[in-house]
Amino acid sequence: MSEDTHRLTIEPQDASNQKLVENVHPSDWQNPTPKDRYHLVVLGGGTAGLVSAAGAAGLGARVALVEKHFLGGDCLNFGCVPSKAVIRAARAWHEASHGEEFGAPRSDNDGDFAAVMARMRRLRADISGHDSAQRFSDLGVDVFLGEGKFVASDALEIGGERLEFRRAVIATGGRAFVPPIPGLQEAGFLTNENVFSLTHRPASLVVIGGGPIGCELAQSFARFGTSVTLVDMAPQILPREDPDAAKVVDTSLHRDGVSFVLSAKVIRVEATETSKVVVVEVDGQEKRLEAEEILLSVGRAANVKGLGLEAAGVKFDRKGVSVDATLRTSNDRIFAAGDVASRYQFTHTADAMARIVLRNALFPFGRKRSTDLVIPWCTFTSPEIAHVGLYEHEAQERGQQVDTLTLPLGDNDRALLDGETEGFLRLHLAKGSDRILGATLVAEHAGEMISEITLAITQGIGLGKIASTIHPYPTQSEIFKRAADTWFRTKLTPTKKRWLERYFSFQR
Repeated sequence: MSEDTHRLTIEPQDASNQKLVENVHPSDWQNPTPKDRYHLVVLGGGTAGLVSAAGAAGLGARVALVEKHFLGGDCLNFGCVPSKAVIRAARAWHEASHGEEFGAPRSDNDGDFAAVMARMRRLRADISGHDSAQRFSDLGVDVFLGEGKFVASDALEIGGERLEFRRAVIATGGRAFVPPIPGLQEAGFLTNENVFSLTHRPASLVVIGGGPIGCELAQSFARFGTSVTLVDMAPQILPREDPDAAKVVDTSLHRDGVSFVLSAKVIRVEATETSKVVVVEVDGQEKRLEAEEILLSVGRAANVKGLGLEAAGVKFDRKGVSVDATLRTSNDRIFAAGDVASRYQFTHTADAMARIVLRNALFPFGRKRSTDLVIPWCTFTSPEIAHVGLYEHEAQERGQQVDTLTLPLGDNDRALLDGETEGFLRLHLAKGSDRILGATLVAEHAGEMISEITLAITQGIGLGKIASTIHPYPTQSEIFKRAADTWFRTKLTPTKKRWLERYFSFQR
């Protein structure tokens, strides 16, 4: 094991982070003696790697797992887990200061940001046992901590030891992309990899990037009381989402105090004695945005460097490892899963891809294809945007005509009672049928609700069957049944209505 594997830390080095690191990269870990040949060697210990390793070991295969940084990957250490703890705290702060609508006592006191981050670190550490080196060793996986790289088409080397394999999985994930902005490195900046190490709330923050992570954290820090300015080169935030959905979130962020500088090009960053200045160009004019901190959120870069992919005969580019629909690389022995091999960079996608790899890599029958996956996703702003399936323009590009239903959340009784009426459900149906092609849902709990539509698309369940399913009242998920009822009413053509009127005229 190389020396620098003993120096891995996460700031601040309090009891929670020490517990975290001792779980996901123990300082006293001793790598096992390699077996003669492994059925599966997994390079990368994020979600895709852990699911692959645990699944293969559970089936009885000889498995080696190699990770040079922290087991759990971005999701546990720098992504889903810490961000959702911070977002939940920001919602609590927001509710405490906006309780007068419900007759609740209003709190105008400044909260304790240090306590927010301490809670996050404690919960992250508690969760980390599930991804710990010891747990995977107990599952029968040979866990190797250190830098591994391919040295042949069927072998990987780590710390001078050679791991030979029948099959391998590349699951090295990605990292925050850092664009070559003049002065950025000198001034210093935050990404998802260090923003959760903060213990002091910055008084002001410039967020560069209006995608999901940028919007989530911009809103959260604004709710904590930070003066936030969000910069993006696109004319709207969340440019990949339904424009109407993005507009709802835009309005919510504005209301929480986030300022926007859109259609802007970042020219350079300057550092002063007391602050950092982001210089942008808007409509041909330079504008200076001064803040205590800069948060960079402009996309992800695949972790492909230093893996020895050339020696293994694995094709890759800056976007990641090239795979076919079965997730096999250009080397028949090697597969890839997760962020390093997918444009859908979500934890649940990495999990699903790893399950496909297990089937395709270990067994000669029953091939699964990643192109068959129906992948939902959610941006965890307030309100949330959840989406699954096709957008209308994607369906049209495939030559599929669509019928679109849009229902405002304000017509839902529970949303009214909860004071959560911002949002809507939009369903895209194959024209003339109840077959669901795609859905966008904007609601406070959209991520919890979208799975009903994901199940419907995956299993070929149309709106007709959703209409016949009883939904408890009052719940926001009733909006799906209401959408089905609305679709049914479109089937009552004038001709059918005349026949019904004639029928009932005889029922006197």
